[in-house]
Amino acid sequence: MDAYLEALKAYQTFNPAGWVALYRLLPMWAGIVSCVLGLALLLFGGGKLFRVLAGPLGALIGLGWTGVLLAKLNITGMDPRLPGIVAAVLALLGFLFPPAIVFLGVGIPVGLLGGEIAGPADYLVGFAPGFLLGGVVAAVLHRQVASILASVLGAWLLVIGAMAALHQFGGLVSAMASQPWGLLVAAALFAIAGSVYQIAVRPSPEESERQLAERQKLKARQAEQKAMEKRWSASRGGK
Repeated sequence: MDAYLEALKAYQTFNPAGWVALYRLLPMWAGIVSCVLGLALLLFGGGKLFRVLAGPLGALIGLGWTGVLLAKLNITGMDPRLPGIVAAVLALLGFLFPPAIVFLGVGIPVGLLGGEIAGPADYLVGFAPGFLLGGVVAAVLHRQVASILASVLGAWLLVIGAMAALHQFGGLVSAMASQPWGLLVAAALFAIAGSVYQIAVRPSPEESERQLAERQKLKARQAEQKAMEKRWSASRGGK
């Protein structure tokens, strides 16, 4: 577990080589599972599946960003177990109320960007408006943002999973790992394709429910019409 947590620390900074190195910790079967999960997220992650995804995303936010936020806001003396506690709370919150994870997942990076622009002396002044504005916009555009987040995570799981699954072909995977920017570009293309498919092609949950209701009404009308035809035929036969 410590090795996985250490590998995840690379995701707290812009470290493409460190991000890619995560595949070395995954066995082949985990790589195959990651590929399947990645494809599912690319195709369906922004819909009802996002409730399942929001829990792990909340945990990752807690593990990945708690320490960063404490350091940026100059908060010291906290219990070292705090990131794990926050991760557990956010995981539960994600399962119960996924829009909150969308709020945090977008609000925190935007807030951090605002804090960096404001500078260390006024970090909180820059962080707070960016956090609130980014989070509110993301919550309002929940379906679109959820689809994008799911596609980004799905694309990266697909790339990392493929590398872990192909780890036995050492030369090929090592050559791919030595070009982290190429892997990032590939993942970005997958993420864009998944986002476009989920937002522009797949119907929204509301539209899916409406279409389902219409199909059920059509089946009911057809069944009623057939029953009426049978009664009509029976009455004519009785005469």
